[in-house]
Amino acid sequence: MTTATLQQLDKQDKTTRVLVITLLLTVIVCWSLMAWATVRTYKMSAPIPGQFVGSTGQGLMTADTLLAGKEGFQKADLMDYGSLYGMGSYYGEDFTARYLIELFQLTRQNLALAQYHQPYATLSAAQKYLTRKKAKDELRGIDLTANTVILSTAMEKAVRTLQAQIAENLLKKDANRGYTKAYSLNEQEARDTASFLIYSSMTTVAHRPGSLVSWTNNWPYQPTVGNTPTVATSIWSWISFTILFLGIGFVLVIFRLFIDREQQNFRPSVFSFAAPTASQKAIWKYFVFVAIVFLLQILVGSLMAHDYAERSNFYGININQYLPFAFLRDVHLQAPIIWIGLSWIGAALFLAPIIGGREPKGQALLVNALFWITVVIVGGALLGNYLGIMGIIRDHWFWFGNQGLSYIEMGRFWQIAFFIGLFSWAMIMLYALWPTLFGLFKQGKSLWSLFRIEHLLWYSALGVAFIYAFGLIPLTKINASFTLTDFWRWWVVHLWVEWAFELFTVTITAYFLMASGLVSRALAEKTVLFEWILILASGILGTGHHLYWAGGPQIWLSLGSIFSFLEVLPLFLLVLEAIQQYQYLKENTAFPYRLAYIYILGSAFWNFVGAGIFGGATINAPIINYYEHGTFLTLNHAHTAMFGAFGLLAIGLVYLCLRYLAGENKPWGDRLGIWAFWLYNAGLVLWIVLNFFPIGWPQLIAVYEHGYAYARSVAFYNTTLIWQWLRLPGDVIFSIGAVLMAWDFLRKTRSCRGRLQKL
Repeated sequence: MTTATLQQLDKQDKTTRVLVITLLLTVIVCWSLMAWATVRTYKMSAPIPGQFVGSTGQGLMTADTLLAGKEGFQKADLMDYGSLYGMGSYYGEDFTARYLIELFQLTRQNLALAQYHQPYATLSAAQKYLTRKKAKDELRGIDLTANTVILSTAMEKAVRTLQAQIAENLLKKDANRGYTKAYSLNEQEARDTASFLIYSSMTTVAHRPGSLVSWTNNWPYQPTVGNTPTVATSIWSWISFTILFLGIGFVLVIFRLFIDREQQNFRPSVFSFAAPTASQKAIWKYFVFVAIVFLLQILVGSLMAHDYAERSNFYGININQYLPFAFLRDVHLQAPIIWIGLSWIGAALFLAPIIGGREPKGQALLVNALFWITVVIVGGALLGNYLGIMGIIRDHWFWFGNQGLSYIEMGRFWQIAFFIGLFSWAMIMLYALWPTLFGLFKQGKSLWSLFRIEHLLWYSALGVAFIYAFGLIPLTKINASFTLTDFWRWWVVHLWVEWAFELFTVTITAYFLMASGLVSRALAEKTVLFEWILILASGILGTGHHLYWAGGPQIWLSLGSIFSFLEVLPLFLLVLEAIQQYQYLKENTAFPYRLAYIYILGSAFWNFVGAGIFGGATINAPIINYYEHGTFLTLNHAHTAMFGAFGLLAIGLVYLCLRYLAGENKPWGDRLGIWAFWLYNAGLVLWIVLNFFPIGWPQLIAVYEHGYAYARSVAFYNTTLIWQWLRLPGDVIFSIGAVLMAWDFLRKTRSCRGRLQKL
């Protein structure tokens, strides 16, 4: 074993054992609650009736129609143009909110014509009041638990009118809305999709039997149809804020009294340089591919940002015909998963021989094979996304085209291959780490020794693959319920980020600090165990804040809000540790990994700001999220958290590996990397100041004053055009940083390869 893995290997003290026991109990309790909540979600989600009929018994839509319509919704990738229940893109309208209003207005008009024989607009104030009330009562009174739902004549006519209008709109281009039409749908599929969108809108206003609350907890906010916040929405927000402040105090006390006790006489042992192994020499291509995919993400992100300001073309060029917004968003969402994931995979495989103290036979072959398999999967998935959206892949769109679900758009075949790749990564790591993992366990001679930081690093890598598997439910077909589909989607999107990614982030950061001599093993291990407890306690059930309004049971209002607020705590702790170690670093001028550490420090900062302040502490409270959900304030959270937290960490790990490859006494420069770091930070700040908040706050006010449908309409976005254009300065500065970083990667990789070939 290496010095880095053996130095300061003390017997685990009482505090560590308490932390291990608490960690195990946390895992058992939280996953048990999650299993119970999953069963409740299946039982209490918005049901799908067998059929909808008019007052005369004439059929309108059936369960089979709605299933076909949901297939059409995913096949056309409408989730990457607009949103359903606020889930999806913020570029187009929210389909549930828009068609809820249109269904209400058409029903109201039909009632006015039937009752008073004149349009609604010409009625007296009293007549308008009575007509509005009757229309609201009819919508609220839809019983979705019945096998056959009978609609009134007025609502039947409204549904038929909407079916025709929506189907027509799906199949034609609309430059004003930036919509390029659903190439993958025929007329019947478009009509089925229209029926599915109408049904989804009904779930937002139809009351649960014996309740005054809709299936989506009265979301979206549309007072004209009677949708206003529920009592539970306000109560659980107040409780969550209280628990947050109690939690911050509790965490600080526990950490300062029992965790943050650095060893006296601690002598740091800097991560020493050694001749790279064959597998480490092979990692360079991972980092080149990271730079390429990152630049691709920025390119399509810039095109998307321009679409908000000028929806019909790109500086006079009609690129939407060939690059629909939905496809651009596909690439923009999946690219960070690819480049961040590949940088982590590459860094972990690079560190594995160092931690394991040896290069296992065939490791280089495995590293090379995993890379090329990953390239094939990425290329195949993105090509399938495009061919599916353009209607070229029709019959097998689910397997090889586009699944139409944000963040997991890749076809199921590619998704399965990606999961196998993640699992293979964990196994390749285990192959290299095994001597150290076994040696640490053997030396400790107890189960406590299974919780050394090296073990935790491998567990976190395995967790990344484990969580992704839930995105394969159901394996060979789509789920008829969007509520259940989105439930499992968030298992991947949220639990990947707030569970697996955070566990990996904390562990790899702590190992870096320990191995490079900035903290002792005792402090690193206790800190990681404590943060794992907080991450697991908050991140698992914290998934619920994404499920408030998606048609699931009300339990997610309580579980989601309380545990989502606790997500701030481990991030807060991480920042405190980063600041403390930075103070130490400033005194250690000979520290060779300063550039990598600066990025890791930036990651800790933006993790707290982006995920903590702009996420858990700002928009996750139910009463706030009720109005804010699906607005530019969510975009603000997503960008600052995803790149700020995980992107900067990924770049820092790449620089760590490149610095090691460069050797102790070889030429190395931090300048380009430092410039890129500050340009990234400047770009993020400019996005916040000139785009996300100047649009997000007026959009939130628009929800309060006019309802959610208006706040997500082209009419509202047209009032923000100046701020849409002001996204440009941040984009330019950020892009310059990315180009400098990519050039730095290529320059350093080339230099390292030249040196390594001589070894």
